[in-house]
Amino acid sequence: MIDARTAITRAHHEEWARVVASLAKRFGDLDLAEESAAEAFATAVERWPADGVPPNPGAWLTTTANRKAIDRIRREHKRVDKHREALMLTDHDPPAPVGVIDDDRLRLIFTCCHPALAMEARVALTLRLVGGLTVPQIAEGFLVQERTMAQRITRAKGKIAAAGIPYRVPSARDLPDRITGVLAVLFLVFNEGYLATGPDTDPVRADLTAEAIRLTRLIRELLPGDGEVTGLLALMLLTEARRPARVSATGELVPLAEQDRRLWDAALIEEGHRLVRERLDSGAAPGRYQLLAAINAVHTDAWDARDTDWSQVVALYDQLQRVDASPIVALNRAIAVGEVEGPDAALTAVDRLRDPLDGYHAFHATRAELLRRLGRREEARTGYERAIELAGNTAERAHLTRRRDGLGSSGRE
Repeated sequence: MIDARTAITRAHHEEWARVVASLAKRFGDLDLAEESAAEAFATAVERWPADGVPPNPGAWLTTTANRKAIDRIRREHKRVDKHREALMLTDHDPPAPVGVIDDDRLRLIFTCCHPALAMEARVALTLRLVGGLTVPQIAEGFLVQERTMAQRITRAKGKIAAAGIPYRVPSARDLPDRITGVLAVLFLVFNEGYLATGPDTDPVRADLTAEAIRLTRLIRELLPGDGEVTGLLALMLLTEARRPARVSATGELVPLAEQDRRLWDAALIEEGHRLVRERLDSGAAPGRYQLLAAINAVHTDAWDARDTDWSQVVALYDQLQRVDASPIVALNRAIAVGEVEGPDAALTAVDRLRDPLDGYHAFHATRAELLRRLGRREEARTGYERAIELAGNTAERAHLTRRRDGLGSSGRE
């Protein structure tokens, strides 16, 4: 017999978004949906250890949450109309099977990621209403005070209500633009976990990377034919696979070329490669996330850094620049060029990016490494120092400091 505590934890992961989404659809109130879902899970904590885990936990939670919502509406004596509505909403019919995927969760995700909201609000709402993270967990993940995060979420829900933001899946015409915004939110969550910022936080936040992957899996389950959703999931899996080798025991970032590849997660790599091949076999023109995933597939296909097919990496970056002509893509392409054509060619390409990337730590770190390879040690030292000043991740700063100090006081390694 399954342990009640284990069942509640599993149900929270699997059913939270479904319960909140069904309540939001029925009552049109995100606050009511969130609070009633939380009450339903609190009731499960009290009841399931004594009564046993119900045969269909999702249906039990949905029914309980609906009753909690109706009770809340009835208690709002200030709004007579809502009281009348509550009487009308009493539903004695059995709930629909919750194992069937419908559009409710997708509607909720698009509402949380609506472009009328600031990006920070979209991230917070998505993690709270779709991911089920608590306000303290979200605040900790993004290094803000709990009260600040609570206010951010409250304001975002208030804006949704005041602006009449529709609780629906966008039209076919609007869907491509809107799904791009959703994926940007999830990628931001993943990157904050994979390269966490702040002086007093872990350099890698596995809880955030895991949540981003879980939510992206959910999106793919709901939109299985979207190539960029599949591409983002593949990208996250192939990146996450390298996490065990990414930070040393002393808390220093380990560059890709120096990682112990035996520590990589082979199962995640296999899944990521399968998804990349799936998109290649589709014959459709790849988008940004699919190309980034393909680049990572090349890196993770080599179990020795010396075997990396850098020419293929450059070719993929050439494709990526046609869909994303950002200076960061150009910087990463220059790194690959350095492996194929040498540091002189790479440095020429990097120096062209100074104006847009002068405030970006990776620009100065890349330039310092190229100058080091060219024997221009004092210039390299200046580059490392600027990169250390700009870096927000403790493991990165430790790595850059060691590289700078390795130049020696005389400018020699």
